[in-house]
Amino acid sequence: MAQALAQFTQQEFPQARPAEVRIAVLVPCFNEEAAVATVVADFRKSLPGARIFVYDNNSSDRTAEVARAAGAEVRAERRQGKGHVVRRMFADIDADVYVLVDGDATYDATSAPRMVDTLMSNHLDMVVGFRVDQAQAAYRPGHRTGNLMLTSFLASVFGEAFKDILSGYRVFSRRFVKSFPVLSDGFEIETELSVHALELALPVAEIETPYYARPAGSFSKLNTWRDGFRILGTILKLYRSEKPLRFFTVTGIFLMLVSIGLAIPIVVTYLEIGLVPRLPTAVLSMGLMIMAVLAVSSGLVLDTVTRGRREMKLLAYLSQPSSQAG
Repeated sequence: MAQALAQFTQQEFPQARPAEVRIAVLVPCFNEEAAVATVVADFRKSLPGARIFVYDNNSSDRTAEVARAAGAEVRAERRQGKGHVVRRMFADIDADVYVLVDGDATYDATSAPRMVDTLMSNHLDMVVGFRVDQAQAAYRPGHRTGNLMLTSFLASVFGEAFKDILSGYRVFSRRFVKSFPVLSDGFEIETELSVHALELALPVAEIETPYYARPAGSFSKLNTWRDGFRILGTILKLYRSEKPLRFFTVTGIFLMLVSIGLAIPIVVTYLEIGLVPRLPTAVLSMGLMIMAVLAVSSGLVLDTVTRGRREMKLLAYLSQPSSQAG
């Protein structure tokens, strides 16, 4: 009886049928001619109902032509850097679920349905693909060590929620994408995504996914040291802007300790002979103490400002309708 009633309702009132979830696969690319066709084909097979968008970021090879021939919708972003591309994709594409993946064919497309299902069934805002390398060449030792160090540092600053903050394989809700202010220009975008989720205490998850070596003819654009320092700098900037009281209090305490260290011999000498023979040191000590007080005061003021910014971000997040309501 119930099944017959449901069939009758769907026939007589088609508007009552549940809307199909719109999934968009976002593929930022820079010189990925050798791999992008495989990425498009694999995700079309794993997510047959999804729209696949390839954003070409000033490639000097045939990335755009190959992606278009493979069946992807190809667009261009002229400002160089992955952060610029992600900002453009998040602004342009309208969907219920977003799958962000690199165009180098290193991520496992067959894991995408499981990640999407985890996001939808658990009402999450982000699911991160935790990379499990399938070949020694897939994950260079320098990148592995740097990722571990940065992940540990991020956990100590913002709280432990991820084991792989630099993964480029992520699934987002519409609510996350449309309320996320992208500020990064390059590969720091993954760090910014993670910090945003941690700061607003958004529901997230991490799923192990295979990670493969690049196909022949495809080359990594990452530089272990250069991009590692850029990501570390991004974490420090985000720490300063998101937790200013802690940042400036630590700075103030450091300056205060240096000031006291310089002042102790001067005070001892003054008590012994009644003179201050090292006047420049005394002035430096006083100046450092003033700077310490100013640092702590700045932290107190900026903490109030940051709290207001965080509330605005949360309100922007809540203003977006949840595609998983029900």
